[in-house]
Amino acid sequence: MKTLSELIHTEEPGWELISEWIKQATNKLEILPKNKEEADNALYQTQVTTRSPMGAILHETGGILVDHGWIRILGSGHIKLNRTLPDWNKGKTFKTYGEKPSLFLIADDAVGGFFAINGGSLGEDLGNVYYFAPDTLDWEPMDMGYSDFIWWTFTGDLSSFYANVRWENWKTDLIELHGNQGYSFYPFLWTEHENITALSRKAVSITEIWELQQDFVKQLTGKK
Repeated sequence: MKTLSELIHTEEPGWELISEWIKQATNKLEILPKNKEEADNALYQTQVTTRSPMGAILHETGGILVDHGWIRILGSGHIKLNRTLPDWNKGKTFKTYGEKPSLFLIADDAVGGFFAINGGSLGEDLGNVYYFAPDTLDWEPMDMGYSDFIWWTFTGDLSSFYANVRWENWKTDLIELHGNQGYSFYPFLWTEHENITALSRKAVSITEIWELQQDFVKQLTGKK
């Protein structure tokens, strides 16, 4: 594994680009402040350089909350989002720091959708971002890499992307939702229903949502 000094680029820092994107954002952003020690540790565990957008976000932020906290981009952790990028993946996409996982979770949303980089298990488009949709229980290609994904979260039409899973007053509800939680719906989103307002919902651990979904995938499709 590379040392921390090898991963930190001071001459061409990726944060300069991310900072420009933040200024141009059309969606509401909250840049969570970092803890330096935790940021250094997370960068080392992930083994990406700060020249890259991922390394820059990881080392310069505790994470980023997008669109009133609807999307949570993982960084080095914060009280509002106390999951680091590497810790969240450990045990889910890899066992030991330094491994190259077949997919790598980078963000998630309030309704239990998960974004991941394809490391080989999702198709031939290595490095592209996929979305695990809670209403289909399947990984859907977004036809973009990590950098384009970040730009999309900052400036994209999220209302259209999430049109079928947003309810009236969702912004107000998100005020009480922690970054380590998501909404669990009943009946489940992947079952037949007329619209999301007809479903009951409650805030639960995002880990619980992930594990439940993956269990259902195994039961219903045989996929791992």
